[in-house]
Amino acid sequence: MDRLARLAAAGVVPVVVIEDAKNAVPTAKALLDGGIDVMEITFRTEAAPAAIKAVAESCPDMMVGAGTVVNLDQCRKAVDCGAQFIVSPGFDRETVKWCVESDIAVTPGCVTPTEIMEAISLGLKVVKFFPANVYGGLTAMKSLSGPFGNIKFIPTGGVNEDNLGDYIKAPFIHAVGGSWVCAKKDISQGYFERITKLCREAREKALGFEMAHVGINCQDAEKSLDVCKKFQKAFGFAVKEGNSSNFSTSGIEVMKSNYFGDKGHIAIRTNKLEMAVRELERNGFEANMETAKYKGECMAAVYLKEQFGGFAVHLLQK
Repeated sequence: MDRLARLAAAGVVPVVVIEDAKNAVPTAKALLDGGIDVMEITFRTEAAPAAIKAVAESCPDMMVGAGTVVNLDQCRKAVDCGAQFIVSPGFDRETVKWCVESDIAVTPGCVTPTEIMEAISLGLKVVKFFPANVYGGLTAMKSLSGPFGNIKFIPTGGVNEDNLGDYIKAPFIHAVGGSWVCAKKDISQGYFERITKLCREAREKALGFEMAHVGINCQDAEKSLDVCKKFQKAFGFAVKEGNSSNFSTSGIEVMKSNYFGDKGHIAIRTNKLEMAVRELERNGFEANMETAKYKGECMAAVYLKEQFGGFAVHLLQK
């Protein structure tokens, strides 16, 4: 998995301010315990270079990057310390060009069409949108995604636990950045268990798992329609006919053939499918990528390989 893909799979990129390098590794371990394996250490403190180096050397499971990088000298220093990706609040062509030529993942801040076109000219497909709440948030990024459909954003500034789900499920969002999961005060005072707790809560909200529908396997179209009509007669559920299946309300899908699952399937919706696939793999459940369907470059649906009680599990992008 490349570095940008790993940011997308993490979903939430913690923006970390380290004022004392000794707190860097405990913070990284707290994030890892909370299920987040990427971190952006801001380069605006004197301790930042040492902090990045400490995490790079001591936490191999953590992908550490440098944030608030404003010029090429800072960028080179951060990479020398072990930064695996660079985040900048604005667009500095010299810095971005060097990163591209050096095969370093970089997400510069771009909030205008002109800046986005500059990024595209250097081959970028992911940019930072900062400060998101000042420059129009989701509404602005949705408008920008019209003419720039191949660009994805990492909004930072104004993203929090309350609006995280709305941001993360938008198709033009690559990931989100934020400091609420690892506040400077929590780091300096050693509240690492709190950081872990906030990370777990953030991932849960970002994933947003919820029940979509139950699928029933039938031998053919006639039997599928017959089952739907029984639900209609018994409960008044409206029948909606489709190509490969019929629906009895939105909660019951009746297949026109014996599809995945011995008994049928259970569909689960999620805010970010790529993130969900990685989370499930961590927990021992592998996706059957041969069943994956895409809408543009975004995964829209995929089945798990393992059945649950005779039912296949179908993951759907909200």
